[in-house]
Amino acid sequence: MGRMTLLVVDGANVVGSVPDGWWKDRAGAAVRLRERLRPLAAAGLPGLPPPLDVVLVVEGRATGIGAAPGVSVVDAPGSGDDTIVELVRDATDPAVVVVTADRGLRERVTALGADVLGPRTVR
Repeated sequence: MGRMTLLVVDGANVVGSVPDGWWKDRAGAAVRLRERLRPLAAAGLPGLPPPLDVVLVVEGRATGIGAAPGVSVVDAPGSGDDTIVELVRDATDPAVVVVTADRGLRERVTALGADVLGPRTVR
């Protein structure tokens, strides 16, 4: 088995990257994203071979959707960005990749050694 990579997905940022009406049903949009992420645990991404430890971070009205096979879901108690930084800081996986386009979050997690991919990677 290969070495596990932690893939942390900034749910609010990825969902918000496409103006498809997500704001009308934030929890529904988060569920749709979670379902799109499910195959990644076993299939990986270009440049990120499987297995992946996929974690979706949700906040606000998108919380409470629960996990699905292959995807853990973390409900941020406050700022999703702060929760993602904590996950990166506490990670035991040998590699950590954060999916976000948020410039401030990108700076915070790369300072901790994580790599960053844009939202299109998982859309």
